[in-house]
Amino acid sequence: MGKKVKKEAEPFSKDVFDPLPIESKTAATAVLMLSSPEEEVLAKACEAIHKFAEKGDENKTSLMCLGAIEPLSRLISHEDKTVRRNAVMALGVMASNNDVKKCLKKLDVIPAVISKLSPEENVVVHEFATLCLTSLSVDFCYKVQIFEHKGFEPLIQLLSSPDPDVKKNSVECIFNLVQDFQNRAVVQQLNGLPPLLELLRSEFPVIQQLALRTIENITTDSETRVAFRNVQGFDRILEILGTKEFSDLHEGALKVISNCLEDSESMQLIQTMGGLEQLLQFVGTSTLPEAQANAVKAIARMAQSGENRKILHERNVEKTLTDLLMQENESVRTAVCQAVATVSKNLSSRDTFRSLDAIKPIVQLLNSEGSELRMAAAEALSGLTNDNNLNAYAIHDAEGDKLLVQQLRDSCMGAAVYAASVLTNMASQEELRRSILAHEAMPALVELLHSTDNNILISATQAVASLACDAEARMELRNVGGLSPLVQLLKSINAEIRRNASWAISVCANDEITALELCNAGALEILQEINLSPNRNNKFSELALQKLLDSNLSLKYSLTGHLSASDITTDGFYDPGQIRMGHQVPTLDEISKQVVNKHRATIAVNGKPLDQFIIKEPDDCKQDSPTETTASSVLSSKRSSKTPSKMKGKGNKEDEKRKDEDEYKPQPEMVVDEAWSLPYDAAFHNLVKEAVESISPLQDVVKMYTALAMLVCDAMGGQVEQEKLHDFLWELHISELKFEACSNIVLIGKIKKGTYFHRALLYKVLADRIGLSCSLIRGEYNRAWNEIFITSPKKTYGYSQPECYIIDLMHQPGNLMKSNSPAALAYHTI
Repeated sequence: MGKKVKKEAEPFSKDVFDPLPIESKTAATAVLMLSSPEEEVLAKACEAIHKFAEKGDENKTSLMCLGAIEPLSRLISHEDKTVRRNAVMALGVMASNNDVKKCLKKLDVIPAVISKLSPEENVVVHEFATLCLTSLSVDFCYKVQIFEHKGFEPLIQLLSSPDPDVKKNSVECIFNLVQDFQNRAVVQQLNGLPPLLELLRSEFPVIQQLALRTIENITTDSETRVAFRNVQGFDRILEILGTKEFSDLHEGALKVISNCLEDSESMQLIQTMGGLEQLLQFVGTSTLPEAQANAVKAIARMAQSGENRKILHERNVEKTLTDLLMQENESVRTAVCQAVATVSKNLSSRDTFRSLDAIKPIVQLLNSEGSELRMAAAEALSGLTNDNNLNAYAIHDAEGDKLLVQQLRDSCMGAAVYAASVLTNMASQEELRRSILAHEAMPALVELLHSTDNNILISATQAVASLACDAEARMELRNVGGLSPLVQLLKSINAEIRRNASWAISVCANDEITALELCNAGALEILQEINLSPNRNNKFSELALQKLLDSNLSLKYSLTGHLSASDITTDGFYDPGQIRMGHQVPTLDEISKQVVNKHRATIAVNGKPLDQFIIKEPDDCKQDSPTETTASSVLSSKRSSKTPSKMKGKGNKEDEKRKDEDEYKPQPEMVVDEAWSLPYDAAFHNLVKEAVESISPLQDVVKMYTALAMLVCDAMGGQVEQEKLHDFLWELHISELKFEACSNIVLIGKIKKGTYFHRALLYKVLADRIGLSCSLIRGEYNRAWNEIFITSPKKTYGYSQPECYIIDLMHQPGNLMKSNSPAALAYHTI
């Protein structure tokens, strides 16, 4: 037998590893495989991760926690197409998870994802790369990165992709990006409008909606609107609007039109294309409330331009809007009211709305439950009543004033703002003003003065200013405590609020009682401060301060040291001396309560007795008819009491003829507690009587001024030589009068030794009573003087200008000195 030969083994390479099929059942293993150097393993791991991530958001979070994000962000740039595709698919799906988005911010993945949008990549890569960008582009930080890494251009190019998913993702990403205003112009700059308009023809509604919403956003940019016209964008939009099958796109199409109609060129183009008629027809025929509302908003946007309002008026837009007021849908009626407010900026349209009886249904909408509709109705009425009294009366006839006052207390601040605006417009008519006040508008407005909303305060102060021109309204404003908050609004940092508050105060200051209470509330000091500021003062603040001072000449003279010829003093005027700006001027009532002191006396004027009550025995008990009380004297005691002041004494008519009629004997029978009142100055009354009898009949005005100067000089102690002023002991005389009266108040008629400021004051108050024009100016060191204007006789050619003179009351009574002469300067200076 022969030997068996052993078969040799086949040769093999010791470096080759036999394929090892692995079946993994955990995501962790797949994540570990992402670090493999083998392309096949990487491709399968990415594919498995993609499928796992698609199953839910929790899986995406788990993968992130296992560390899948960092290797996937590297693998999307792998040189192998399959690995790259599968990695992009996995990352694209996972990017929708919020935790994944945060993780990706640390990896700067945007440039790599954008690079996958290049034409060399296949459709699947495009789909999931755009999906990734769509998920990330909702975050502002990613928007900035996409913009900075030039992501717009490839996205716009992919709008023309043959794959609908790529189109959908690309347009959605662009839509997210243009939510940021600065990105909107980029689309038209990269010629993105044509492909967006083309997407409106897509068979997929979601793509149509996204494209339309993107166009809606970018047409808010003016340059984009120009480009939109140039690429015939209106043709496509109007085509959608005219197609019933595209009813789901009508709302968005109307918003695009609304944006574009801000430009007059777009308005003209639409008019040329018949789009305006189509729009108005659509408003009347559409059965979709939201579409109708947006169509009306487009009309309102169109009416922002004055030229457009004329065109709309010619197309009878008022009739269309009035008919829509009958709609039951609240959003439609709200849009209509807002459009009425805008269209009413055209004066003819305001009248047309009234002729169409549109005002009454709008007034009724003030009763609506919806706050937005109530506000829109008030806004419409505000526009309709602007400079239109007939519409204001129409609101009154529809009982709108009552509803508007109710709306001042509306929880919706906008409704209150517009209601106050309407009432302001209506208040220009006295009849309407009274009706508004009868519905308790003033208390409601005072409540608004406590608001912290600037728009509320602006409207409320305007309304107060408009209503307060009636004395009854000012009294009500005082009674409901409206003056103090009004004064506090002068401190507002808002210029318009300060201006309106100043306006309201200037109106209220026409009433002396109200003016005094305003001063008590600090208005005088605040207005002085405002007017000293170059940044805060305004014409109304200056007017308000002037009105407050004009209403109380005692305050004016004390604070400013000047009374003009037009400032006519009356009984009750007093001079407490110069008070510095920012300090309060005491009232006569306050001064009367002071203990007699060594300070300068307050000089008071009162030529008429106040009301007198005389109580006698029952058989001859009699009350004289009350004599006229002066406003100033009543005001002087107003701060301390609202009870009319009364004065003890006899009311015998024969007493007026007696020389010592100022010496009233107290009546023991008087049992009523009396408020302090300024005593009657019989001596001053006699001076007035003498001036009327001896000076008024004079024909020559210069002689009248001179005669009055002599009268004043004689009454105040006669002529005093300059060198002997130190011997003229007027201070001692005034002190004696204060001691005699037990008061710091001295009646001017009782002064028999008066210096410069006594004489100048007496001259002014006497001149005011006999109709002579003169001013009163306070100087320093007890000086004061009167300025008068005298016109020289007619010259050869024309008349000479009046010249200002100072009249001497002290040294050479009646001597007229030109105001700029050395003699005049010497008279009012030491």
